[in-house]
Amino acid sequence: MRARAGAKPKPPARAQRYKVGQQQIIRGDCQRALRRMEADSVDVIITSPPYNIGLSYRSYPDRKEEDEYLDWMLDVAHGLRRVLRADGSFFLNISGSSAQPWLPFELAVRLRDVFVLQNHISWVKSISVGEDSFGHFKPMNSQRFLHRGHEHLFHFTLSGDVKLDRLSAGVPYKDKSNIARRGHEQDRRCRGDAWFIPYETVRDRKQKFDHPGTFPVALPEQCLLLHGQEEAQVLDPFMGTGTTLLAAQRLGCFGVGIEIDPEYVAIARQRLREDLEAAED
Repeated sequence: MRARAGAKPKPPARAQRYKVGQQQIIRGDCQRALRRMEADSVDVIITSPPYNIGLSYRSYPDRKEEDEYLDWMLDVAHGLRRVLRADGSFFLNISGSSAQPWLPFELAVRLRDVFVLQNHISWVKSISVGEDSFGHFKPMNSQRFLHRGHEHLFHFTLSGDVKLDRLSAGVPYKDKSNIARRGHEQDRRCRGDAWFIPYETVRDRKQKFDHPGTFPVALPEQCLLLHGQEEAQVLDPFMGTGTTLLAAQRLGCFGVGIEIDPEYVAIARQRLREDLEAAED
């Protein structure tokens, strides 16, 4: 049953924990769960919180008053800062809407008191090049607004000087003469701050696990490669259907995902088990 508009979700009285391989799932409220986590224990946080633009989550009303939403996210951010290690990275995926274009930037400004914005990455979901187009273009009927083809990926750190593995997350050179001419040791260059990672085309919500805010597994994979730490301790406080943990599993990292909705937790556990089984075949 979906939560009524304006209704407050009722988190489980006691968090439930599940283990799939190296990944741990906590079913419960993220603010409560964060308070129980060890300080300075997480290398990489990757998450996409509710956007507060009216998406239809199963157990969360995505339509708070803006100040209430920003205060709530700021409180979560303080919890994330406590568990993040000094050389850790926090990748925050957020999007506004045509009617609320300022919201991601309002949130980033609020977080300025907690983190340093080290990089601002544009996640490009669809793009037109000349007369061609790439990615999935969601239909939009408007005479005022353009199709929204990107979302924000804010890379926060505690100090602003965390070293990254830009080449592991990089791309090959188009002009191979640049390798020797510029003294590079390998055919690899920085990917830059615009990442084209399209969704696989789906025809209905079931193919997105009935979740309105999923992202492709390639997005958290790129974040983990960019941070560049093997066997990293990874956290997603708004786990959803487990995409961040799936990326962590595939790259040999140890993940913790927190999610309030039991059905999304069940989907995440199933995805992780199926991925493990596929890797063993």
